[in-house]
Amino acid sequence: MSRFSQFGNDLYSGKRSFRVVQRRRFWYTVSAILVAISLIGLFGRGLNFGIEFSGGTELRVSDVTNLEDYEQRANTAVNDNVDTQTTTVTRIGDTTVRIQTGDMTAQEAEEIRADLATEFDVPVESVTSSLVGPSWGQSVTQRAMIALVVFLVLVTIVLSFYFRTWKMAVAALIALVHDVLFTLGVYALLGIEVSPASVIGFLTILGYSIYDTIVVFDKVRENTEHAMDTETMTYPEAANLAVNQTFVRSINTSIVALLPVGAILIVGLTLIGPGTLVDLAWALFIGVAVGTFSSIFIATPILAHLRQGEPEIRKHDAKVLKRRARGEARAERQQAAQADLEELQAGATEAGEASPGDDGQLQPAASGASATPPASAHVQGRQLHPYAQRGPRNQPRRKKRS
Repeated sequence: MSRFSQFGNDLYSGKRSFRVVQRRRFWYTVSAILVAISLIGLFGRGLNFGIEFSGGTELRVSDVTNLEDYEQRANTAVNDNVDTQTTTVTRIGDTTVRIQTGDMTAQEAEEIRADLATEFDVPVESVTSSLVGPSWGQSVTQRAMIALVVFLVLVTIVLSFYFRTWKMAVAALIALVHDVLFTLGVYALLGIEVSPASVIGFLTILGYSIYDTIVVFDKVRENTEHAMDTETMTYPEAANLAVNQTFVRSINTSIVALLPVGAILIVGLTLIGPGTLVDLAWALFIGVAVGTFSSIFIATPILAHLRQGEPEIRKHDAKVLKRRARGEARAERQQAAQADLEELQAGATEAGEASPGDDGQLQPAASGASATPPASAHVQGRQLHPYAQRGPRNQPRRKKRS
């Protein structure tokens, strides 16, 4: 844990850094592949809408003691009474079998109830049937679409005013569309049933995705404003630093959110069986995972891409790069001068003719201890005259008067 904390501190301080914004083409490619796979699933296989959207009949057999080969037995009981029906049989818990099939009359439903009761050796009262019309699912879909449109409009307005630029709102909306599209694609590829609970999950992941994106964007704004004032970093560099500073936080938040959702999903699939909890958990698990990816690797690179074309940003980046180039050139000159001085000193030492002093001036090679002049005799930048080196005490003595 201490190593992970140190890793987070290094990312925040800039000691370590992932080049997320600078490698945005790579992340665009990854995102394009994910979207392409999602479109293949949506248009190739299509979504598996539940009975609430397609309409039909649902029957449940409770208190079943013998669940051996329950799918085939339930299909046989239904197909003996209604032909050419698409039947889905699932187990709920340890004693309940759920059968979903197409539309049928009330008389056909009663006949199937009796056959199911006989097949699973339970009373007829333990078999329930309910007819669901497609109009209810259509109403839920329409209301969900209205809620989605209102949500996107409000998000656009709030982000535009809060961040004082519409480009942040556009980048956040692109990340949202990416998340929903990928989630729907996974539903289509895996054949997960789309129920009203799934629709609620879709709307929920929008809120989580926009929340995580706003946290990253807020740090981007703070860093870029500081960079514009100090002219120490370019806009992409400041945005990339913000992504690294919020990287560990985003990962921790996602893990904390995924743990309970994953637990519900595992328990639902293994013990409880299909139902509202499982449908909701599928949407939340997929959406939270892809939302974390998009807020880090998609939203911020798109924002930097959109803002790099602004005249103020271009001028700032050019000034920073020019100053940085001058500093690098100065450092290279200093290194070259130091290398020349070291080479000169090495050559003089090998020749035995002179050795460098403390101030970098070449001094006569000493043959004994008395050959080394005092340190006070040296003046930076110029070799003194021998008379000046002797000092005032070495002036000619006057003759004594007799």
